[in-house]
Amino acid sequence: MQSCSRRGHSKFWQISGGLLIVIATIAVCAKASWATPAASGPQKVIIDSDPGTDDALAMLLALYSPELDVKGISIVAGNVTADMGFDDALRLVSLAGRCDIPVAKGADHPLLQRLVTGTYWNGANGLGGAETPSSKCQGDKRFGPDLIIDLVHKYPHEIVLIPIGPLTNIALAVRKDPSIIPLINGVVLMGGSISGGNVNGAAEYNIYQDPEAASIVFNAGWPLTMVGLDVTEKAAILVADAKKLEAQPGPIAHFAATVARYQISIGEATGGGAVHDALAVGAVVDPTLLQTKYLRVDVETGGEFARGETVANRFGTVEKSVPSGDHWDTIGLTPIQPNVHVGVGVDGRRFIDMLITRLGAH
Repeated sequence: MQSCSRRGHSKFWQISGGLLIVIATIAVCAKASWATPAASGPQKVIIDSDPGTDDALAMLLALYSPELDVKGISIVAGNVTADMGFDDALRLVSLAGRCDIPVAKGADHPLLQRLVTGTYWNGANGLGGAETPSSKCQGDKRFGPDLIIDLVHKYPHEIVLIPIGPLTNIALAVRKDPSIIPLINGVVLMGGSISGGNVNGAAEYNIYQDPEAASIVFNAGWPLTMVGLDVTEKAAILVADAKKLEAQPGPIAHFAATVARYQISIGEATGGGAVHDALAVGAVVDPTLLQTKYLRVDVETGGEFARGETVANRFGTVEKSVPSGDHWDTIGLTPIQPNVHVGVGVDGRRFIDMLITRLGAH
């Protein structure tokens, strides 16, 4: 674990439309990963989600992993509208018998652009056609970002945030209360890629949906791990896995089998279906699933072709150039500070086996 240095400063981002966002960062931490308590019980987490097929599997994996203590779920618009995502999340926690977990609806659109939902990727009901009974749980009345803020202050230095949708709620929480930044134990998000996108050639969906929010989150100064397409596409769920779930008697197993079949039908992973968001949860359950590189990553908020791209600096330097007559001359290199632990390798089969075993048991 690398040391965490504290220094007060402010960060500024000029974003499109002339909007200037200012965030006072209380602490800047450079840590190898989030700190998982060794003897103090399960890791407390908040899930921020836009359910979503793979979101649903991610949420269920978190609920059925004894290593985690889900303290709250905030819903953001993304794969589906915020209203549909809120309803789907309540159905899922009800199916799991976890009405004790607060579920709050958050942002219903990105900071600056129009929402783009994904019926093709998630089905008409957002859950790949998997049916669930009406929820017996009641939603929390708080705004999603306020739920995040409240829980972080209630459990200072104990919470790991797991955002698995667009980062609008997280950005709004940081913008409203920057003091939560040093109180977060880590952020492990599903999003981004350093090897090409899935919306287009450059951008991954969660980042593309709200690049301005992603830029705020990536530059906040907290320990951040990016579980992007570079690893999620290497963790395929297969027909054989779906059959294992279908052979089990429980309602969670049957639900997960239907979602798995849907993910397999649309592909996205090498040899099978991708369950992108679930891997972010898996990486908190068992950090040894991932291999990471600590890199400088910036989010492209402009551009005709690359808006929403997560741009990684492989070498940790930028050229230093100075005026020289009628041109500029490069005279050296300027080091830059890394800000993201980027997932670059994964034990995909071990992760899928864990997912199938845990959901298949219920």
